[in-house]
Amino acid sequence: MCGIIGIISKEPVADRLIDSLKRLEYRGYDSAGIATLEDGALTRLRAEGKLVNLIEKLKAEPRAGTIGIGHTRWATHGAATEANAHPHRSEHLAIVHNGIIENYRELKAELEADGVTFESQTDTETVAHLVSREIKRGASPKDAVHAVLGRLEGAFSLGFLFDGEENVLIGARRGSPLVVGEGEGEMFLGSDAIALSPFTDRIRYLEEGDFAVLSHHGIEIFDEHGKEVVRPIKQSTGKSFYVDKGNYRHFMQKEIYEQPEVIGHTLGAFVDLTTGRTRLPVGQSLDFSKIRRIALSACGTGFYASLVGRYYFERYARIACDLDVASEFRYRESPLEDVDLALFVSQSGETADTLASLRHAKGEGLTTAAIVNVAESTIAREADAVLPTLAGPEIGVASTKAFTCQLMALAALAVHAGVEKGRISAQDELAFTRTLQEAPRLVNEAIALEGQIETLARRMATRNHALFLGRGFSYPLALEGALKLKEISYIHAEGYAAGELKHGPIALIDETMPVVVVAPHDRSFEKTASNVQEVAARGGEIILFTDAKGAASGIVDNVHTIVMPEMPEILTPIVYAVPLQLLAYHTAIQMGTDVDQPRNLAKSVTVE
Repeated sequence: MCGIIGIISKEPVADRLIDSLKRLEYRGYDSAGIATLEDGALTRLRAEGKLVNLIEKLKAEPRAGTIGIGHTRWATHGAATEANAHPHRSEHLAIVHNGIIENYRELKAELEADGVTFESQTDTETVAHLVSREIKRGASPKDAVHAVLGRLEGAFSLGFLFDGEENVLIGARRGSPLVVGEGEGEMFLGSDAIALSPFTDRIRYLEEGDFAVLSHHGIEIFDEHGKEVVRPIKQSTGKSFYVDKGNYRHFMQKEIYEQPEVIGHTLGAFVDLTTGRTRLPVGQSLDFSKIRRIALSACGTGFYASLVGRYYFERYARIACDLDVASEFRYRESPLEDVDLALFVSQSGETADTLASLRHAKGEGLTTAAIVNVAESTIAREADAVLPTLAGPEIGVASTKAFTCQLMALAALAVHAGVEKGRISAQDELAFTRTLQEAPRLVNEAIALEGQIETLARRMATRNHALFLGRGFSYPLALEGALKLKEISYIHAEGYAAGELKHGPIALIDETMPVVVVAPHDRSFEKTASNVQEVAARGGEIILFTDAKGAASGIVDNVHTIVMPEMPEILTPIVYAVPLQLLAYHTAIQMGTDVDQPRNLAKSVTVE
């Protein structure tokens, strides 16, 4: 999760930019940089690696500018080099960026046809040149940014610093968070309130599509149409808490909203977004061409992510997979002679049963790999290969962003395995990775359905039980949706493969039983539709998550439908997870439970 900071002041800002970047180190990064105006002219300092390298450069080349931007980067488009480090610049400005510009290739080709030369491999530099071109045509910085924002596809936040403009700093967001803060005669923008907490506790949270123009005199905020709007000032608690809820009611809600950002960063660890080719994370080595069978193991939500992973590996890489709940893996005494890789999934990297399973696999002589969110954890240290999810700290006990990052890691890893096995051609690899890059935008569109889902949650909160149904990729989501609901609302819920409905669960169906159906219009849609009709015939209350084609099919008349964006099948587990999280979240709010710390549960289960 890249970190952004911007300051406009009457005093030198370089040291304070560094101070803020230190507070953003928890987000993860592999390079850093700042840009300031010195006598009206843009200057940059950038460095690979940790902030200490940038600090040493700043000691050697002090900066006295009173306006500037800073950035910590986690490499996505292009390697972790100084040339790819932010800020990037064009003729008229410097820019920092968090997120993914999906259509940057098309925009870059357009600029190159105009004679623009690029210095980096990043998607970010494209935005800088687009804004610069608008300024050349006579636009003001504000109008130039607004014009370019309308051309960008994806989920992102941006900060702009302009040559010769010592009283203008601009920030913009779509699908990735950005806040602005007010001080005494100075203004700030940052990735979150933590970045600004040393300087101000008066924070405004930009809403979806907003952009803000900062000056010494104040902050003007505009919506995506360019209309000036007012966003309320919030009193930040960032000075008291290292990880802050920000403008959200609960950590769980904040973490749901962070998903467009963090799944994009996780994708960048497994795909070179410049070339569109899959890869293993830096420093890791696995030869999938020699892998015949994978043993997957995890607990809780990680187990359901692994179940999706089994579908991914078997469908796209044609590698057979065994799957076990980690608490049973050691005791099943399964023959492991034909297993070439044992893959473990954990958010914390400390889950006792998963760690014990990893040690069992190593004792059997297997190569081990871990998809894990905490790089310094025990599981990460003991696995032969570490495959990181870059979700950042997850405070809510019920996993949200860690789950979707696990799904993204598994999807990209399965495509990489398919390439190495010769099952996926180079052309198809590019098609897959372009599809995966759409995930942040599609997740953002799913989050935009929150109002509709909240209305359904009010009905759900009046029930004592619920069933969740799905087929194929949607079956693990049915299990995960049921788990989320019972974890935080305490409503009893069960997830089933839709084809199992007539093998027992149908006996429970009556007018008091809500049935949540996850059914994108995919290869199994028609069969799931027949199960929905069976539920309707018995008076069950149906909540259907599908796309426009599925909604238009008219499965039954009496159904509450949430229409999801259309997408390729590989993305449905990642994107459809989001409305299920929101349904559980808003149901729990209606029930009055402790959403972030539900009873009897712990974030990391470190005992068996």
